Amino acid sequence: MAPRSDPLGVLATTRHVVDQATWVRIEPTGIAALADDLAGRDATPPAWNRDLHWSDGNERMANYLLVLDALNFSFWGEPRWRVRHDDVLLDGYWALAAALTRALTRGVPLDDARYLAAIGRDQLGEILAGEHEIPLLAERVQILREVGHGLRDRWDGRFSDAIAAAGRRGTRLVEIVSADFPSFRDVTVYRGAEVRFYKRAQILVSDLHGAFGGIGPGTFDDLAELTAFADYKVPQVLHHLGVLDYAPQLVERLAGRVEIPAGSPDEVEIRAATIWAVEELRRALAERGRTFDAYQLDWLLWDAGQRLDAGVLPYHRTRTICY
Repeated sequence: MAPRSDPLGVLATTRHVVDQATWVRIEPTGIAALADDLAGRDATPPAWNRDLHWSDGNERMANYLLVLDALNFSFWGEPRWRVRHDDVLLDGYWALAAALTRALTRGVPLDDARYLAAIGRDQLGEILAGEHEIPLLAERVQILREVGHGLRDRWDGRFSDAIAAAGRRGTRLVEIVSADFPSFRDVTVYRGAEVRFYKRAQILVSDLHGAFGGIGPGTFDDLAELTAFADYKVPQVLHHLGVLDYAPQLVERLAGRVEIPAGSPDEVEIRAATIWAVEELRRALAERGRTFDAYQLDWLLWDAGQRLDAGVLPYHRTRTICY
């Protein structure tokens, strides 16, 4: 199968990592078995959740999605930060979505660039109020201020203008977002070479597509050029399914919930192998007559990760704003 387009350089730079990795290995037999399973049961990606996400159907929703994915990182820790929604306690990403929806419904102007540019710790703490405090609250305040300044100074407060400037190219929007909102620039170094992930910037494109139903601000002609979104839940699922194999020392640290430093060789290898495992899975499914984009497989695997049994090897714990 001919290599697909890689305008962001994510596939090329993560391939460098996979080829030299010592901590993580992709198992071809695991890829084949998972492809057989997904193709055999006609698996499909989950639909956009319109109950927990805020929506008004216009350009304000684009600003909301920018805020959502600006804050979409690092939910792990004990005790868990949780938010109550309709008498159900949510944690992780869904707690964030519910908290932002709650705030916007109550009239908090989270879509207003001027408000974001001046937001304080107490204000954000109230918006994200729940059981315990969300990790990295101070960093989230700084990131929202960055979003506010970028929107106000570069796009007159309207993220929809940035989307229009991308010309229906999601990869171009990733470049714009990473330049104008630097916290989205998810790039590291491995053995002296730059490695690009762009997790939150890429997931923002896919979220726009899902939230707008592929029309208007959600219209992108190059979604097939996105890669998987390298986080901590998808590699956990891939390891559980026999697609990723970890060195014994890494398994021991994960089982002991030992924190893996951001930018360390094992952390970078886990993320790079995730991207390439999903890419190889996509190719294997195509050979079986099932066409998926990488972002759709990511959605499917992440959703499966929400229902893993308690006895599964824990996900890697890395305190970072990237995921």
